[in-house]
Amino acid sequence: MRFQDFSFGSIRIDGVTHEHDVVIDRGEVRKRKKKASKRVRDTFGHTPLSVEENIPWKCHRLVVGTGAYGALPVMEAVKHVAAQRRVELVIVPTAEAIETLNRDPEKTNAILHVTC
Repeated sequence: MRFQDFSFGSIRIDGVTHEHDVVIDRGEVRKRKKKASKRVRDTFGHTPLSVEENIPWKCHRLVVGTGAYGALPVMEAVKHVAAQRRVELVIVPTAEAIETLNRDPEKTNAILHVTC
């Protein structure tokens, strides 16, 4: 998997530009469906990452890119489930998440927020 470009609002992966949040699940890229998390948006001021979403847990490490400025909230329940499943959870701004994925992609899934 090649990350060719990231800027506020878009990410280019394997030659395809995505202008929405993405989920990388065992090498497959799909759009993040955050509808399930919208119910708690008012609490955070932003739609957070919650356990109600389809999180790609089948991995040893899950990298969460929190956006260009690191504004994506990750709910405590996500951290708790990661610990229960023994999945290493890496929560960093998206540019740093991409560096992490480029360095060591083995058995790693990701959720990448492309704006704030």
